[in-house]
Amino acid sequence: PSPPTNMAADAAVNFNLLHRTCKLVVLLCFLHISVTIVFYIRSLDIRFAFAQNQQSYNHSSRANPPRPPAVTSQEGPLRAWTQRSPEKEHEPPRKLDKCPDTAPLLVGPLRVDFNIPVSLEEVKRQNPAVQRGGRFRPSGCEALQKVAVIIPFRRREEHLKLWLHYLHPILQRQQLHYGVYVINQDGDETFNRAKLLNVGYVEALKEDDYDCFVFSDVDLIPMDDRNTYRCFSQPRHLSVFMDKFGFRLPYHQYFGGVSAMSKEQYLKINGLPNNYWGWGGEDDDIYNRLMLRGMSISRPSADVGKCRMIRHERDQQNEPNPQRFDQIAHTRDTINSDGINSLTYRLIQVDKLDLYTKITVDVGKP
Repeated sequence: PSPPTNMAADAAVNFNLLHRTCKLVVLLCFLHISVTIVFYIRSLDIRFAFAQNQQSYNHSSRANPPRPPAVTSQEGPLRAWTQRSPEKEHEPPRKLDKCPDTAPLLVGPLRVDFNIPVSLEEVKRQNPAVQRGGRFRPSGCEALQKVAVIIPFRRREEHLKLWLHYLHPILQRQQLHYGVYVINQDGDETFNRAKLLNVGYVEALKEDDYDCFVFSDVDLIPMDDRNTYRCFSQPRHLSVFMDKFGFRLPYHQYFGGVSAMSKEQYLKINGLPNNYWGWGGEDDDIYNRLMLRGMSISRPSADVGKCRMIRHERDQQNEPNPQRFDQIAHTRDTINSDGINSLTYRLIQVDKLDLYTKITVDVGKP
């Protein structure tokens, strides 16, 4: 029986040794965890104190900006302070490079849908860079021209919403420095499109030194943003291929819808005729004026110059002008006497709205 007794005694000794070893390991682990926690808490205190000091320092720095170092000579500290002098912050910004002739933001052909719901609030939200009064200028470069976009208008609010919805993004992608002016004819007398455009020219120049004027009907939307709304070396016809005419130019002399003239070109023809009351004739008179002054019409290509017209019934008090054919035949006689030099109107109100400037005027009656 002695061998089994010895084996039991040895097992008890081994068990006690293992038990003490485990207790020691557990104690060491507990000690290690305790030390780790203590150091972690202390590091939090240090970082918190550092953050407080930094915050206090920042407040102090803003409240007490650093003073320039004492001037000991014309070298060293004085030159160093001059390089970071506060006056440098108020210098005019660096002159921007000119925008490229072809804007890099253009996308080409556009889908134009007149059945979508449009609100002015949504248009404004989608065009945050457009300033009050419908003004915009590119931020990354200096625009090649300052363009006043002038729209003759009366009671066409739904069409205007669509125009603003489509044209503001297009004009911005074209990197134009532009303003939108809606010239609203007051009252119920016969509509006079050309006279309203003359008014837009005069009123826009009261705000800025525009060198280009785009005259646009409110119901015409370009179908390609490569059709740039700016001026060229010759007067520019922009609404060349309308869906209304099967995307064809109705006749060679056609200059209606949307056109662009520089300030010099506009003054050379004495502006637009004022005596075309009702629909039709004034765009042919303008074409005659351009020819009489030795200018020609430039147009975009067939694939770029497409546009869509918002279909609508003819407006009241805008019936076809029965005198238009006789007037067109006498452009040579009226070019020097009927135009910007004979313009009269009464300014009623100017409203600086979020997306355009609305100018309401009384242009008289026939």
